[in-house]
Amino acid sequence: MTRSGARRILITGGTSGLGLAVAKKLARHHKLLLSGRKSQIEMAGALPRGAGYIVADQRDPERSTEVLLRGIRDFGWDSLDNAVLNAGVGFAPADGLDGPEAIRETLDVNLVAAMLQAQALFPLLAKSRGTLTFIGSVAHTGSATFPAYAASKAGLHGLARSLRSEWGGRVSVQVLHPGPTKTDMHAKAGHDPGRMRALFLEPGDVAAMMASAIASRRSPVTLSWLRYLSGGAYLGRRL
Repeated sequence: MTRSGARRILITGGTSGLGLAVAKKLARHHKLLLSGRKSQIEMAGALPRGAGYIVADQRDPERSTEVLLRGIRDFGWDSLDNAVLNAGVGFAPADGLDGPEAIRETLDVNLVAAMLQAQALFPLLAKSRGTLTFIGSVAHTGSATFPAYAASKAGLHGLARSLRSEWGGRVSVQVLHPGPTKTDMHAKAGHDPGRMRALFLEPGDVAAMMASAIASRRSPVTLSWLRYLSGGAYLGRRL
């Protein structure tokens, strides 16, 4: 590591939204490697200074896991201090029922890829007694608007609990559940929250709370207005 105290942090889905927001925050003090489906050309100039980038499309869970491991090795890292599995996708079906293709893509990207990557990254995290962080959603308790998405995030919640027990003492495992945030996630999903969007949290504030929660290694952590109003975003800025 080139900076004293700098940690090696991998963030999947780091090209936009909360992934990019938390990456920009952590880049102030740590070494970062991001991944996403966008090309190297598309990400030119958009990455935090000094961050590396791996093109990995999680719609193919097995292939993306292989690419991710190779990219980490090619970047010169033989261990990880933190892995933040943030990549995700969601759809808001008009009739409340996802079609087979949408269900398959949602589960592949949000859950299957995360499961395979968690297992594959374990040896790298174990070397530094690092932390694996799944980015879930408050929707994991159920959402009529995003049924398959909610199911995938519920799966992440259960996976985190299982691995936290299985890997205890070797790798810390946590799941963070952000509330509605002012990113382009809803637009991509085909859902217009209308006036409710005014109540969504700013990405920078949620990223600050994410950074603080990652450092704490606690799980599960819900990142909502309640935590924000109790000073969560302010405390996050100390990292």
